[in-house]
Amino acid sequence: MRNVFLVGPMGAGKSTIGRLLAKELRYPFKDSDREIEARTGADIPWIFDVEGEEGFRQREEAMIAELVQEQGIVLATGGGVVMREANRRALADNGLVVYLRTSVEQQLQRTAKDRQRPLLQTADPEKVLRELMARRDPLYREIAHLIIDTDQRGPKVVVSTIVAQLTQEPN
Repeated sequence: MRNVFLVGPMGAGKSTIGRLLAKELRYPFKDSDREIEARTGADIPWIFDVEGEEGFRQREEAMIAELVQEQGIVLATGGGVVMREANRRALADNGLVVYLRTSVEQQLQRTAKDRQRPLLQTADPEKVLRELMARRDPLYREIAHLIIDTDQRGPKVVVSTIVAQLTQEPN
């Protein structure tokens, strides 16, 4: 049973698509951010406030190292997971990495009212999203076995596309 790891920017639909994909594949679904919150008893914004982004990234790296050891899971990762080489290597070496690609415009629409995204609590979220995309897109591409565009596509259509690609992949 092969793991499927979803990477991509915030607002790409990793959690929503991940839940549906897991159901379709009959795999357990995991979300690295939710797993961190469950372990710490604190939400991501609080961790960012208290420990800063570096503290959060350390927790994330430890969580990814643990989760990739499981077999036959669908894992939705946080948007910044690719910023650490150890995470990129762990994901690429332990499962099929699917990059859910989306435009900054779509990200803005999908995250407009979400207060649980510490990096967007700024006067110019669009500027932040563009800067993040410029840094992270090459890293998502570096480890992706499959790139799927999510713009203007419903989650079920995206899941069908992934499943179709998985059935063509040799295990």
